[in-house]
Amino acid sequence: MKVLLIGGTGIISSAITRLLVKRGFDTYILNRGNRNGVLPEGVKVISCDINNEAEATEKLKGMEFDAVCDFIGFVPSQLERDFRLFNGKTKQFMYISSASAYHKPVKHYEITEGTTLANPYWEYSRNKIACEEFLFKMYRENGFPVTIIRPSHTYDERNVPLGVHGNGGSWQVLKRMMEGKPVIVHGDGTSLWTITWNEDFAVAFVGLIGNPHAIGEAFHITSDESVTWNQIYKAVADALGVELKPYYVSSRLLADLSSYDFEGGLIGDKSNTVVFDNSKVKKAVPEFNATMGAEEGIRIAVNHLLTHPELQIADEEFDAWCDKVIEKLENLKKEF
Repeated sequence: MKVLLIGGTGIISSAITRLLVKRGFDTYILNRGNRNGVLPEGVKVISCDINNEAEATEKLKGMEFDAVCDFIGFVPSQLERDFRLFNGKTKQFMYISSASAYHKPVKHYEITEGTTLANPYWEYSRNKIACEEFLFKMYRENGFPVTIIRPSHTYDERNVPLGVHGNGGSWQVLKRMMEGKPVIVHGDGTSLWTITWNEDFAVAFVGLIGNPHAIGEAFHITSDESVTWNQIYKAVADALGVELKPYYVSSRLLADLSSYDFEGGLIGDKSNTVVFDNSKVKKAVPEFNATMGAEEGIRIAVNHLLTHPELQIADEEFDAWCDKVIEKLENLKKEF
């Protein structure tokens, strides 16, 4: 099968690219070429900026695909462009949406694909919902063969999954742990969360390519394991070989005290207890079974970060912000 990935080098798409090549798919990547050094041998690269529609139209002239997969569409105008580029030129269009689009505040902890989409806290999620609505409209009115995929918190060895961190990523939180400093954990750390290893995700995703039961449908793909944030942070500390010193702060207060997007990222997503029912994707792809446990995946990611200095991005601004929040809250406690 001939498959085109728009993007192809991110956390999710890189695992999918590797699996496609391993399984013998005729794999194409369309991107600007900034990270193509990580692509496996055998991938055919179409070098262009998909946002330059005229250039993309020229580069794709005369080409048709069994599946086109867009990993970098965030607003409806980008999906409208995709419709113009690929309508009549692909048998399946797979769009990466987001499980953060599911109803917030959570109506019920168990999430199925039938759960209502609504998120008043996060513009990112509302844009994803709007993209889905456009694509399903094109399916109903024009037969555009869409499949919607909703990942939740998917990670790999380059990305330690955490709830509260700065713009530089997870390294500064790990550094605080290694320095014996307290780390901020949203809420009381007892809400349930689901983290999914990218290679597990790829198995389900690739299994949906060319699957006639996937056309016109939406699927989320996650692990079946639900863990608390306390377990996640403890697994990070254990992998570092240090004591965890959590400092609990309500998500609402974090959002109010910070210029970081905790309104969306926490209140609109990570602070909510969610448990995903994966029966729909398992019925469509019987081979799918997320085998990477949270503790093992976190250990792999932490060890990778420790042995790759280029990934250790310092974030002194976030570090100072954590110290300031903790100091102010401790001083407030003394007043009572």
